[in-house]
Amino acid sequence: MAAVREKEAVLVLEDGEVFRGRAVGERDRRGEVCFNTAMTGYQEVLTDPSYRGQLVAMTFPEIGNYGVNPSDDQSPKVQVAGFLMRELSERASSWRATGTLREYLAAAGVVAADRIDTRRLTLRLRQQGVCRGVLSTEPIEVAEAAAMAREWSYGERDFVREVTCAEPYAWEDHPAAQDFPEDGEGARGGAAAKAPLRLAAFDFGIKYATLRLLRWAGFTVRVVPAGTSPEEILAGGFDAVFLSNGPGDPAGLPALHRTVQALLGKKPIFGICLGHQLLAFALGGRTFKLKFGHRGANHPVADLETKKVRITSQNHGYAVDPESLPPNVRVREVSLNDGTCEAMAHEELPIFSVQYHPEAAPGPNDGLGWFSVFRAMAESGRPLGGGPGGS
Repeated sequence: MAAVREKEAVLVLEDGEVFRGRAVGERDRRGEVCFNTAMTGYQEVLTDPSYRGQLVAMTFPEIGNYGVNPSDDQSPKVQVAGFLMRELSERASSWRATGTLREYLAAAGVVAADRIDTRRLTLRLRQQGVCRGVLSTEPIEVAEAAAMAREWSYGERDFVREVTCAEPYAWEDHPAAQDFPEDGEGARGGAAAKAPLRLAAFDFGIKYATLRLLRWAGFTVRVVPAGTSPEEILAGGFDAVFLSNGPGDPAGLPALHRTVQALLGKKPIFGICLGHQLLAFALGGRTFKLKFGHRGANHPVADLETKKVRITSQNHGYAVDPESLPPNVRVREVSLNDGTCEAMAHEELPIFSVQYHPEAAPGPNDGLGWFSVFRAMAESGRPLGGGPGGS
């Protein structure tokens, strides 16, 4: 194997703290520094539009050991602002691999670094909270980089506008529309044998795995841009509406609050992640920023009605304030780590949402059943009853 050229990379936080490592890529990039605790799924993390504008540090010590495969992409391109690792594996050991992670990052032009002390970085973020930073593979003064970081704002930027599709499209016509792996079989719940329902899926940063599971659950999926008006949705003959995940501060998207609000009571609605938060605003609620967010594939969530615990995949920096929700909206699930709202359901309307990523890309399959629950709710037009495996 040819020797890898050594070049220094530096991460400078807004307060001037410095983390040095080896460059894997070129240039410099500003972003919100956060960490992900997943042991696998780095390609899904890289291509998840919810990470737009963020410098993501992986806490698992070796990243890239099973290589990359086009089937694992969750969007058309790498979305993270930058990528931080303790050690980049130069060998792809999986039979599925079509290349190494280094080759993948280079082809995508990603600013990345390994040999970063990700343990120290993660402890810093857990103790003091997420912060802004600059990742550079070129010589830069620490004071200059820290000033650049402080000048940048994550909350004031409309990242949804950057990641949403330009035009509506039928998912079945998309090049990435392929059958979900066999371990997703349980998500269908027999719905595939029924006549498909027409679904409008808002693309706030939607993932391919989500679209595959919606199709498997028995929907004919039409993906629509974030700016699509409620009038267009209501005139489109859809049976239900899906609100996808996505990046940014949900409080800074008032136009989307109004769009969702105009659809309440008109169509069955299911929201995940950013869609969950936008639904909260449409219902009269609000959100707040978490100290260091929930990002990983091992987050335990308790269903308050079925008393079951799900291990979930999560990627969010904001949470719904349960005290702000109206009386006819109940909190359905809570995080067992910090008690925050992980799911909610309307008592009178066919509307529910979850904060985590039930499509399991990457992560455990515990939440897959929500897609068949949504199909059943869309078909009946009744409020949410039991959850996956519930009665």
